[in-house]
Amino acid sequence: MPNHLTPAEVAREFRMDKRDVIRICVEEHVPIYHGKIDKTLFSAVRGEQPQTDTSLVAVR
Repeated sequence: MPNHLTPAEVAREFRMDKRDVIRICVEEHVPIYHGKIDKTLFSAVRGEQPQTDTSLVAVR
């Protein structure tokens, strides 16, 4: 199983939009080298981002 994937492959793997993958890479300084992203590094960075839990939002 390859560890370096294209942005489209990473997006498919993480069920995200390709633009969001690239945005996260730019914001979190994850290198895109020769059009490939290290899946393990992307996963680690993505796991550090705070998740918003919409189930705790009060409805009025």
